[in-house]
Amino acid sequence: METNNNNNNNEALATEAPLAPITSQRKVVTHLETSLPKPYMPRALVAVDGEHPNGTEGHKHKNMSVLQQHAAYFDQDHNGIVYPWESYVGMRAVGLNPIASFCLAMLINSALSYSTLPYARTVPDKLSLKEIWEMTQGNRCPYDFFGWLSSKVEWLSLYAIAKDEDGFVSKEAVRRLFDGSLFEYLANKNLGTNAKME
Repeated sequence: METNNNNNNNEALATEAPLAPITSQRKVVTHLETSLPKPYMPRALVAVDGEHPNGTEGHKHKNMSVLQQHAAYFDQDHNGIVYPWESYVGMRAVGLNPIASFCLAMLINSALSYSTLPYARTVPDKLSLKEIWEMTQGNRCPYDFFGWLSSKVEWLSLYAIAKDEDGFVSKEAVRRLFDGSLFEYLANKNLGTNAKME
């Protein structure tokens, strides 16, 4: 099957799939390397784009990640914790009125203060059943009951078919699920063919 791309017919670099029209409708930007070195590489200290390959000129990152820099503005006492009153002060400083500042401070702090759950802590690059359950709980969207159920069914089904003898799902199994090669691997394994997952 041919793919429509400008990458010397290298299927691994194809950005469009003829049988998936959406891939032609939402084109991938392929020229970023001319203005941004290694555009695929995440930057830890600076927020880059095609016009600002070195981030914001003159901005000191203080060896913090971009997200830490964002939150540090609101951390008025620099103790690593952003309290609602600090968010309020920060929002007033950027020009929001008192009512909007108060409402946003309450909303943002209540939404973002929920502690994130650790995943793949038992064994690196593998998920246990408990970690899968906690991950799907933590990634839920409010009132999206179909999404909750779908996520649980999909991840628990993956666990049922791809867990190893120790009861873990490997990162490789998840990756292979995305491209569909996991199904071929499992089918061959169940037929007794010498299938191996690296």
